[in-house]
Amino acid sequence: MRARELQEFGVDTPLGCIRGLRGVLRRDGDARDDLPRVIALHGWLDNAASFVPLAQHLHGIELVAPDLPGHGASAHLAPGADYSFAGAVNSVLDIADALGWERFNLLGHSMGAGISSLVAAACPQRVERLVAIEALGALAEVPERTVVRLRDAIAETRALRGKSLRVFPDLAIAARARMAAGAQVGSRLQLDAARLLVERGVVPVEGGFRWSSDPRLTLPTMQRMTEPQIRDLVAGIECPTRVIFADPAQPYLPEPLRRERAGLLPRGELVVIEGGHHLHMEQPERVAEVIGDFFVTAI
Repeated sequence: MRARELQEFGVDTPLGCIRGLRGVLRRDGDARDDLPRVIALHGWLDNAASFVPLAQHLHGIELVAPDLPGHGASAHLAPGADYSFAGAVNSVLDIADALGWERFNLLGHSMGAGISSLVAAACPQRVERLVAIEALGALAEVPERTVVRLRDAIAETRALRGKSLRVFPDLAIAARARMAAGAQVGSRLQLDAARLLVERGVVPVEGGFRWSSDPRLTLPTMQRMTEPQIRDLVAGIECPTRVIFADPAQPYLPEPLRRERAGLLPRGELVVIEGGHHLHMEQPERVAEVIGDFFVTAI
């Protein structure tokens, strides 16, 4: 599989046009039209290009990697709306509906794995299998921080309207900025991988380029689930699930918490491999090996 074999696509949804990359990743000699359908959901402030390196090593599936709302080349939410996991669930279902996919598999990284967890728990009749990379469930908050979180989110939302967006004079500078941002969450993105994300994640403007992502994505979430709520959600994921975590663990989901969550899956398995947060881009061949025939194995 070569990256150029992933083609641009766009579908109309109630939100607006969702764009992304898609491709039929066949095994050599396989001409079937009924390959397992996989929707791949990228991480926060990434885009569909996040799955380009991994797609070169996957086989036997039809892969659709959308730019989630507010990311890449996809539509932004309407003015006044805010991004939430609950809203993202409906966005994923709208994408599947637009594709004509009643049943599908999910492959998610980071935020995309969190959204995939919610979709799988909420709609067991639609999700066949789930591979979650570097997240399972959502980010938790303790009840005692409910008011503080709400106040901070509202204050930053109101302040955002007066802020100007950074302009990068060239893509190389934007790519280095993306690498620096990734390093803060344990990513080991190399320049080539960062450039893949940047080339899909910027728009040309006077003086250079700026991020195409919706600035509202950088705002604090107004409300988060508690850990008991997330545990109930994870325990409600009925489909076969393979969870892939990097070692060392990320601060937002440390050991032993991530292992405890994975242990709640009724039909789950956990694989831990050495790497950084973007291990599906940093070590795509190894991650593809761990995924193996998971999507093509009959349930």
